[in-house]
Amino acid sequence: MTTDEERVILVDGSDTPLGEAEKLSAHRHEGRLHRALSVMLFDPEGRTLLQRRAAGKYHSPLTWANSCCSHPRPGEGVVDAGHRRLREELGIDCPLWEAFSFTYSVDVGPDLTEREFDHVLVGRFSGPVHPDPSEVAEVRWASLPELFASVRADDPAYAPWFRILLVELGQRHDFPPPPS
Repeated sequence: MTTDEERVILVDGSDTPLGEAEKLSAHRHEGRLHRALSVMLFDPEGRTLLQRRAAGKYHSPLTWANSCCSHPRPGEGVVDAGHRRLREELGIDCPLWEAFSFTYSVDVGPDLTEREFDHVLVGRFSGPVHPDPSEVAEVRWASLPELFASVRADDPAYAPWFRILLVELGQRHDFPPPPS
């Protein structure tokens, strides 16, 4: 399915479904609030897997972001969508659970806005990663303190929504650590 054919779930501020929209049109102009997911994978040392978005992405190319982010398709659960996108983008899979959710809005290009009710999924993973080059330019592991310092420095190497996610994560005392 191409980006133009993909559909997202429009939601209200409580994540109640309101309908569907074509993915790109939901991101145009003022943006329409829709359901999204952000996966953060942690290794045994507590580092998180980052991906650098492929050069061909329609927004925020070649910026660093969390392990995987996407949108559930209509009729698809958030965790199921997380598994699907991990397999498609990184060629991996692992157990995932929802840690928290929040809403945000950020401009990501000319006439493009991410306005999302984001479900943050967490997993533990160690092993080889097999990125799809049309999705991912490269991957690396990073510590949360390193990432928090980059956010404080407003480092443009990171995708704008990932910086917001890290600020949200840094304010949460209830963020569950990955299981041993």
